[in-house]
Amino acid sequence: MPPIPANRYPMPNRQPADSLPADTVTNPPLKTTAPAVVRAVQVLDALAATPQSLADLARVTGVPKSTLHGLCETLVHLRLARRLPNGNLALGPHLMGWANAFLGQTNITEDFREVWEDSPAFAEETVTLSVLDGADVVYLACHNGNRPLGVTFRIGMRLPAPYTATGKAMLSTLAPDDVRARLAGDWPPPLTRSGVADVGALMEELEAVRRVGYSTDNGQMREGMICFGAPVFDASGPQAVAGVAVSYLTHDIDARTGQRIGEQVRELADQLSARLGATLPARPAC
Repeated sequence: MPPIPANRYPMPNRQPADSLPADTVTNPPLKTTAPAVVRAVQVLDALAATPQSLADLARVTGVPKSTLHGLCETLVHLRLARRLPNGNLALGPHLMGWANAFLGQTNITEDFREVWEDSPAFAEETVTLSVLDGADVVYLACHNGNRPLGVTFRIGMRLPAPYTATGKAMLSTLAPDDVRARLAGDWPPPLTRSGVADVGALMEELEAVRRVGYSTDNGQMREGMICFGAPVFDASGPQAVAGVAVSYLTHDIDARTGQRIGEQVRELADQLSARLGATLPARPAC
């Protein structure tokens, strides 16, 4: 597909806001009077990525095995972790209650569903809502459409932000230094052969997103799938609080259709932003 065309729908005319990186594993040690809590969170973050052995957890978190043993036993007892038949540890079922409570207290998910249901543009398509967490996106709400995309989005799914439409959309609203800080260290392993190669190439993509008002993931998350995303704002300022995206099979989309879909997902994001109290600039009619 050709490069994203320029259009008449620019992003909100705001300067990117600064924010702190949110990577709990690679950040400097947190100064706290409750180090056991910090260690427990580090273990749960590691298990969120993949089930792991005690040796794996010691390597990833830097916590001594002797300390980890008691900590993990406690997490298993509290059902925050569980033991697999091969002896590895995985996340436990008690976390689902917290996740459901979080979603129940997050009005954006309900607003997203109402805006999507009122929109005729994507009634049968796969539409997602996600938020940034460090260098990743985490999906808060998903509507998997009727078209066989070869992937099923799930609430709680986590993917590297540089390879997703919502991730690019949200990163485009951050200051360049903040983007680099979030992606400091090893570049995330690509999900496909089309993944953006490095932070310099990502910065070029983000500049295009700011110019046209929506992002494109053309085969970077999954080969044969193209996604269009846009940032969602609230009344707090110019940094996106979420991103919405719609997904299609690549062979169904040409440049003109892609531009139309990009503008439609931008409109959907604007409608959600308005519900959240954001003040958006007037956009010229088509």
